[in-house]
Amino acid sequence: MDLVTRRSLLLSALSAATLSDIAQAQQHAHSALASNAPFRYLTAADALELEALAAQIIPSGESPGAREAGCIHFIDRALETFDRDQRDLYRNGLAATQRKRAELFPQSRTIAGLENAPAIALVKAIEQTEFFKLLRTHTIMGFLAAPAWGGNQGMVGWTHIGLEHKMTFQPPFGFYDGEAK
Repeated sequence: MDLVTRRSLLLSALSAATLSDIAQAQQHAHSALASNAPFRYLTAADALELEALAAQIIPSGESPGAREAGCIHFIDRALETFDRDQRDLYRNGLAATQRKRAELFPQSRTIAGLENAPAIALVKAIEQTEFFKLLRTHTIMGFLAAPAWGGNQGMVGWTHIGLEHKMTFQPPFGFYDGEAK
């Protein structure tokens, strides 16, 4: 009677699937999270407007910002799943922001179409609203979250803060010993 071990089971599973199959599956998962992935909850128009606001929260400059990190995809995923109870706040908050934009800049048509200075003025006008506070929280979360949640594409957020992508974290040798003196 042959005894099946975890190791033998794993080896037989790995031999059944070639490395190219595994690589194809990983590439498919990465492509599904790419910035051109369809939105699950947001409309394309709303996503464009929210992305313009998020880009003012974490702007691009010498390093990638919210736009390059794909924070809008994290926000979309959040509103579809764990923060679905915040949908009304987003819907009403975006509508109020559009009204404020029209009031401040009557010649403008969209938030995304605003130049940098007017966009900053708009953000300052709404920064104390519950909508903006939640958008700021979601933007930061999307910038730093695991890429599997839609944001932090290319791990730009982790790179920005110097976090190395590892399976586990281990403090440097002697880290705890230094405090014991």
